[in-house]
Amino acid sequence: MIRTLLAATLLASAATAQPAPPAVFSEARPLPGLSAPGEIIIDRAGIPHIYAANARDGFFLQGYAVARDRLWQIDLWRKRGLGQLSASFGPAFVAQDRAARLLLYRGDMAAEWAAYPADAKAWTERFAAGINAFVADVAAGRQKLPIEFAATGSRPDRWSADDIVRIRSNALASNVPAEVLRARALCGGDLKLEPLRRELAPARAVTIPKGLDPCSIPDDVLDNYMAGTSDVRFDGKQMQVASRTDPETLEGSNNWVIAPARSATGRPILANDPHRAHAVPNLRYLSHIDTPELKIAGSGEPALPGVSFGHNEDVAWALTIFGIDQQDLVVNPKGTKLTEVRETIAVKGEAPRDVVLKFSADGPIIHEDAASGRSFALRATWSKPGASAYFNATWAFAAKTWDEFLIARNHWGAPPLNLLFASRAGDIGWAPGGFVPVRAAGDGLLPVPAGKAFGWTGLLDAKLMPVVYNPAQGWFATANEYNVPAGYPHLLGLEWGDRSRITRINEVIASKPKFSMVDAMALQNDATSAMAQRAVRLLAGLTGRSEAERVALALLQGWDGHEGPDSAPAALYEIWAARHLPGAAVKAIVPEAAQRNFGRTAIGNILPVLEQATLLGSDAGAMRAAILLGSLGSAFAEASKLLGPDPAKWRWGALHVADFQPALPIAGRDVERRVGPLPIGGSGSTPMAMSSAADFHVTAGASVRVVMDVGAWDNSVAINTPGQSGDPASPHYRDLFPRWASGNYVPFVWSRDRVLQEAERIIRVTPN
Repeated sequence: MIRTLLAATLLASAATAQPAPPAVFSEARPLPGLSAPGEIIIDRAGIPHIYAANARDGFFLQGYAVARDRLWQIDLWRKRGLGQLSASFGPAFVAQDRAARLLLYRGDMAAEWAAYPADAKAWTERFAAGINAFVADVAAGRQKLPIEFAATGSRPDRWSADDIVRIRSNALASNVPAEVLRARALCGGDLKLEPLRRELAPARAVTIPKGLDPCSIPDDVLDNYMAGTSDVRFDGKQMQVASRTDPETLEGSNNWVIAPARSATGRPILANDPHRAHAVPNLRYLSHIDTPELKIAGSGEPALPGVSFGHNEDVAWALTIFGIDQQDLVVNPKGTKLTEVRETIAVKGEAPRDVVLKFSADGPIIHEDAASGRSFALRATWSKPGASAYFNATWAFAAKTWDEFLIARNHWGAPPLNLLFASRAGDIGWAPGGFVPVRAAGDGLLPVPAGKAFGWTGLLDAKLMPVVYNPAQGWFATANEYNVPAGYPHLLGLEWGDRSRITRINEVIASKPKFSMVDAMALQNDATSAMAQRAVRLLAGLTGRSEAERVALALLQGWDGHEGPDSAPAALYEIWAARHLPGAAVKAIVPEAAQRNFGRTAIGNILPVLEQATLLGSDAGAMRAAILLGSLGSAFAEASKLLGPDPAKWRWGALHVADFQPALPIAGRDVERRVGPLPIGGSGSTPMAMSSAADFHVTAGASVRVVMDVGAWDNSVAINTPGQSGDPASPHYRDLFPRWASGNYVPFVWSRDRVLQEAERIIRVTPN
């Protein structure tokens, strides 16, 4: 209770508006391309508040503001997505360029733009024009060139609207990597062991599609897929195949919405914290556009116009990943007719490279096996018009009611999302969205043979997707878990996030008769793991066989699962859960001959097997005890090596640190560009999602946190990390990092009066 009260007090004070600064820096500049004068007001958190005479100018100024803060990041995003890295960085990127070009939208552009609101193309053109205006300022010497361009000897490119929507490889769709990993496990493996490798929801027995030999899937079948969907790496390392639906790699999110009757404000409260891989700068960008015909504020990908989630004058919306299976790997027999597209890749310092891209009726050919003559196609919903990632948020910009919001949901293509809604009128709701393929046969768990038998017959009518409107309990929350209503007749997907985060979120919200803004902030930073609580319950009644096992049991028994940075039990638990328990279970349960292909698993898959005593043989109790005690003892030994011999001095934060470094090393500049390290609590199984790498350093989590007081928008708060700017010389490069790490926020204001109170700089712009 003390911990909760202290956190609430801290969060409340952090979110309070600060006194207006004694002076606001003001500048004026001409900006060719504007139709009328406008303003970009930068607040003390680095958030741009854009005032323009019309929506098109608003998006123009947003593009300019984004480029001012994130030019290197968005330029790299565009070059990666379009397959144009080699022109700037040389021949090492030719393979990645070719892979990226396989994954571009190649359909009719008229159909693509017709899938979005009538103004969307014009907005995007103006957004691109704003970016280009800043690029022109850089070229003319009016703005400085970001240091990354100088370090690589490259220059930013000009943008077009089509570029933005054609890039599809950022759509976070699933589940081709999971299909391949499953096929590998079943090559010499046993179907009955699948629950140990990956829990499915709803529970379902895995069946091998007729005509598929799991052993026929080459080890390198996903090399092009991974190259085409991965971030740019300048260290020369190859990305490894990892399933986006594995619990350890899932990029999830939390959101919840509280109805007025359950809210301490008497108005809806909507909270969202999307979880993604951390970077410097990170994936999200906070902004606010105010024009006579369009007013929006929120967070989005900096390379896209507008916001992905946030609010307008009347409604707010939030998002988390929803587990629709939008991909299949299709195995083509030898002799399959393929279409060839020849393209030329410009290469810095060398002659251009001619490449051949191949496609089947199902999609791009991501691998050809010379030995067998088979080819492998990626069948994905992102090839359809209207599937540009997050772009259908444009439908929500002008929504005023639930019914109008459902129009946005009905158009939503990718990525598949839990969309939460709240309005000034007091209505709340849940409406998941995303293209759902209708399969003629099969369930999407494994690669399928080419042909009609396992083909797609179309997309599910979006109006058939489930919805919840004004729930009787007065709130709704999601955290990537399986939340499809019982009896829903359509198969959407079978691989979801584990229930640890949603269990804790539901527990906290349900415990409060009235839920406040401070409660929402505290819950976004809650470090209690329902997963850890489950694991500790399994230890009840066990007796250690060695001193290490006995001390480890004493440390964990009675622990409440709170993973604060100063927690010794959290340090032991995370070492056990990540490095010892899953491997011990696989070694004990999976026959030795099948272990090589079985692949990795995670504690979220292990616990149900141990709890239900399935797959544990005739003496299930003895096997479970041996797995738990043996792995706990070895985890204790490793903790002693990492943290010292005295468990009383162990601290989770000594291992679990946030230490962010840019992907591009620059000699002599890396110290100033590094952000961190700071000890931090939580884990991938707590609402304060802080997933970690093998060394326990934080790698993914809340890229941004937003809590909206619906209708009283000036009370809303947010936090980005490490800052809004990608320029290490900017005061907003890392200024938000300590606040983010400690669970604090900044005001995310709406009215002009409050914006001016928070203002740090005003950029007044006029047409040239």
